[in-house]
Amino acid sequence: MMGMVVRRLIQLPIILLVIYTVTFALAWALPGEAVVNDEGRQPPAAVLDAIERQYDLDSPYRFYYRYLYRVTGLRFVVEKMKGAEGNPGPYVFNLGPSLKYEDWNVNEIIGASLPVSVVLGLSAMIIAVGIGVGAGVLGALKPNSWLDLSTLLVALIGISLPSFVIGTVLLIVFPVWLGWGSVGGWGEPGQIIWPALTLSLPFAAYIARLTRMGMIDVLHSDYIRTARAKGVPEHGVILKHALKNAFLPVLSYLGPATAFAMTGSFVVEMVFNVPGMGQHFVDAVRGKDLFMIMGVTLIFSAMLVIFNLIVDVMYRWVDPRID
Repeated sequence: MMGMVVRRLIQLPIILLVIYTVTFALAWALPGEAVVNDEGRQPPAAVLDAIERQYDLDSPYRFYYRYLYRVTGLRFVVEKMKGAEGNPGPYVFNLGPSLKYEDWNVNEIIGASLPVSVVLGLSAMIIAVGIGVGAGVLGALKPNSWLDLSTLLVALIGISLPSFVIGTVLLIVFPVWLGWGSVGGWGEPGQIIWPALTLSLPFAAYIARLTRMGMIDVLHSDYIRTARAKGVPEHGVILKHALKNAFLPVLSYLGPATAFAMTGSFVVEMVFNVPGMGQHFVDAVRGKDLFMIMGVTLIFSAMLVIFNLIVDVMYRWVDPRID
C-alpha cells in the first residue's frame, strides 16, 4: 500500500502540470479583456499596456512560466534563499492577484470561500450516503417489489432533474411557503440543509443504484447462504456480511463524487446565494480573471486527486486482497 501511495504522490505534480497547461490554454482563449470592468469601460491605451505588462497579460508564454514559477512555490524558495534581498510574500504557493476584486488576491478569496464549499460538499455527501445506501438496501431486499420500484423511480428523478430545478423547488416549498430554514446566506443549520440536500440528490441516486446492484449480487453468494445456515441473525447477515462487500463499488464512487460535491456546486451556490468558490469561479470566467480561473482550477484538481488517493487507501483497507 505504501508503494501505491508514493507512486500516486509522485504522479500528483505531473497531473497538475497537465491540468494547468490545458486550463491556461482554454482560459487565454476566452473572448474579452481581463482589465475591462463590468460596465465595459476600458483604460487609456498607455494605462492598458502598463497593466498588461505588470500582470504578464501581453504575452501568453511569459504569463505561463511566471505564474507557474509562483504557484509551484519555486519563487518563494528562491526569494527565501536570497535572504534580506528577496521578497517572497506571505504565501508559499502564490496564486496571484485577482483582476476583478481590488485589494484581494486569489489566496485570500479561496481561503475565505473554500471552507464554505467544503462544508457544503461534505454535508451533501453525508446526506447522499444515508439516503442512497438506505434506499439501495431496501430495494435489494425485495427486488421488483413496489418498494424497489419506488426507490428506482426516485433515483431516476434524482439523476434526471438538474440541480437548479431541484434547488428552486426546495427553496420555494420549504423556506418560502413553509418557513423552514432561511433563504440565502450561510452559517446557520437552516441555511445549510436545503443547498446540501439539493446537491446530495444526484449523488444519492447513483449510490442507491450501486448499493442495490451490489447487494443483490452479494445476497446470492455462497458465504451469505453459509452465514444464514449457521444461524446468523438476518440483520447481521445484511449489515455485517453483505453490506460490507456491496459497499465497495460505492466506496470507489465516493472519491470523485466527494471532490465534485465540494468543487462542482456552482449552480447550487448560485441558487441559494451561498458564498462559496462556485460564484467566484463563474465571475472569473465571465470577466476573464485568469489568476482566479487558474487558482480555483488547480485547487479543485488537487482535491480531486487527493480524494481519489484516500479512496484507494480505504479500498485496500476494507478489502486487503485488492492490490
